[in-house]
Amino acid sequence: MTLALNQVNTIFLAVALLVLGTFFVRKSGVLQKFCIPAPVVGGLLFAILATILKTTGLLEITLDTSLQSLFMLTFFTTVGLGASFQLIKLGGKLLVIYWLACGFLALAQNVIGVSLASLFDIHPLIGMMAGAVSMEGGHGAASAFGQTIEDLGIHSALSIGIASATFGLIAGGLVGGPTVKYLIAKYNLKPTETNEEAASVEAYVQPITTNSFFIQVLLITFCMALGTYLGELFTSATGFVLPGYVGAMFVAVIVRNIVDKFNPNAIDMKSINLVSDVTLGIFLSMALMSIKLWEVADLALPILAIVLVQVLFIVLFGIFVLFRLLGKDYDAAVMVAGFTGHGLGATPNAMANMAGVTERFGPSRKAYLIVPIVGAFLIDVFAMPIIITTLNLFK
Repeated sequence: MTLALNQVNTIFLAVALLVLGTFFVRKSGVLQKFCIPAPVVGGLLFAILATILKTTGLLEITLDTSLQSLFMLTFFTTVGLGASFQLIKLGGKLLVIYWLACGFLALAQNVIGVSLASLFDIHPLIGMMAGAVSMEGGHGAASAFGQTIEDLGIHSALSIGIASATFGLIAGGLVGGPTVKYLIAKYNLKPTETNEEAASVEAYVQPITTNSFFIQVLLITFCMALGTYLGELFTSATGFVLPGYVGAMFVAVIVRNIVDKFNPNAIDMKSINLVSDVTLGIFLSMALMSIKLWEVADLALPILAIVLVQVLFIVLFGIFVLFRLLGKDYDAAVMVAGFTGHGLGATPNAMANMAGVTERFGPSRKAYLIVPIVGAFLIDVFAMPIIITTLNLFK
C-alpha cells in the first residue's frame, strides 16, 4: 500500500513536524542541552516511522519535495545578506586568526572524510558528506549538498550527511565543555577585566512593516535570481559544478556590502532573520522527513568511524593549535569551546558551549563577539569553495 502526498500536503506535513519538534525540544532537557534543532527532531521522527512502515510492508509514503530547493535557496541567500564586512573590523586580529582556522578546519575535515572513505572502500563524496559538509556545514549544508551529490548519481548522500550532522551536533555539545575545562585547569586561566567592549547588540525595537519587509524580499529575490543565473552560466561555461544556492549566497554577500556603502540602514536584519528562520525550518524539516534510513544501514559503522576521527581531530587542534594561536588566555579557551561547537555542529551549539563555560568561570566578551560572527556566516566564505572544489575533484 502506498500513500502519495502532493506538494501542498508535503509542505503541511513539514510545518507540522517542525511544530512537533519544537514542542519536544521545549519539553526535553537533553535536546536543549545539545541544541538539537526542532526540524531535526520532527523530521527524524517521521523518517523513523516511515522506515518502520516500509520495512514491515504496511505502508510506503512518498513525498513531493519539489519546493524544498526554493526554501533552501532562500535560506542561503539570507545568510549572505548577513555577511557585513564591517563586522570583521570589530573583531580585529583575533577574528581573522579564528576565521582562518575555520577555513583550515574545513579543508582538514574533507581530507579526513575522503581519506577514510577510501580506506573503507566507499565513494569519496560519501566521505565528504561526513566531512566539512556535515561538520562545519551542519544540517543545512548536509541537506543542500546531499541533494546535489545524489543528483550526480550517488545514492544515500543526503541520508549520510544528515546522520553525520546529527552525530556531530551531539559530539560538539559533549566534548566542547570538557576540552575547555581541561585548558582552564592546566593553565590556571581566569577572565580579565580589560576585555574590549563588544559591539552593541542590534536593537530590534522597530516593528516590521509591510513596506520595509517587501524591500528585504526584493533584495533576497534579486540575489536569488542573479546568483542562480550566474551559477548556471559558470557551470555551463566551465563544467565546474556550482550549485545555485552557493552562487546566490555569494551574490548576497556582495550586495550586502555594496548597499552598506550607500545606506547602512537599508537592510533590516530583523526581517532578514525572520525569513531565514522560517525558510531554514521548513527546508530542514522537508529534508529530514524525506531521508530513507534503510539506505544507509550498511554504511552506519564506516560513517560513525569517520565522525569519531573528526571529533578527535578538532579536540586536538583546538588544544594544541588554536588555543595557542589565539593567545593562550581565558578568551582563547572560551573561543575553543565555540570552535568545537560550530566546527562539529552549528552556531547555537557553539553558543551553548560558551555559555556553559562562562556561567561557571566568568565572562568573555571577545569570544561572544568573534564566534557568532564567524560561525554564523563568515565561515562559509572559506568552507563553500573548499566543499565545491572537493565535490568537483571526485564527482
